[in-house]
Amino acid sequence: MHLRRPIIGLAVGIAVIIGMFLCATSPARAQTRPTLYWGSRGTSVRLVQWKLSDWGYYRGWVDGVFGANTHRAVVAFQRRNGLRVDGLVGPQTWRALGFGYTVAAAVAPPTYRPAPMASRSASVDLIARAISAEARGEPYRGQVAVGAVLMNRLRNARFPNSLSAVIFQPHALESVSNGLFWRRTPDAAAYSAARDAINGYDPSYGSLFFWNPAKPVSGWIWTRNIIVRIGKHVFAR
Repeated sequence: MHLRRPIIGLAVGIAVIIGMFLCATSPARAQTRPTLYWGSRGTSVRLVQWKLSDWGYYRGWVDGVFGANTHRAVVAFQRRNGLRVDGLVGPQTWRALGFGYTVAAAVAPPTYRPAPMASRSASVDLIARAISAEARGEPYRGQVAVGAVLMNRLRNARFPNSLSAVIFQPHALESVSNGLFWRRTPDAAAYSAARDAINGYDPSYGSLFFWNPAKPVSGWIWTRNIIVRIGKHVFAR
């Protein structure tokens, strides 16, 4: 009887060790990764940047920000490897990168589309004017976030498919409605924030709307899910 207890204990210990070994050596499919797209941020983006850099597709900082450089690298990788060229890192692209992850429910909107852009200088000027008119005096991060909202709209099929149409959509921006968009000249900070937004920096975390809660706004806007507040503005999806 006394001998049986040590034997049982030894058997349980061996079973635990074997279980740990199997977990450690099992395929990575037990992990999940999000679908990544322009504007995504975090560890998963760094993982993709590192792999694409190692294979010669990505030239840039491994900073965890899915911007223009990462988008171009993903597209080049997809085209070279016969994948669907959509600029998204979804199940097929994750597998082609060598990661056997189960992809989590897509974070990107199902209506995502790559952002069509006019000339870069024209785009920077339009976004800088919007930032200057809507967010002058706000923290720099808040100015970039306003530009990022415009870029997020541009990639979402619920909004017009050109930057000028997004900005001049009726009632989309107060500064366009009241003429401040054209009366206020952008400063250096506005241009810098516009370039950062175009390059993929998104302090709004994918937001599609922003407003100042201290000003009268439509009751409908409060039905949106607020993601973050920066300065005087709240940003929401």
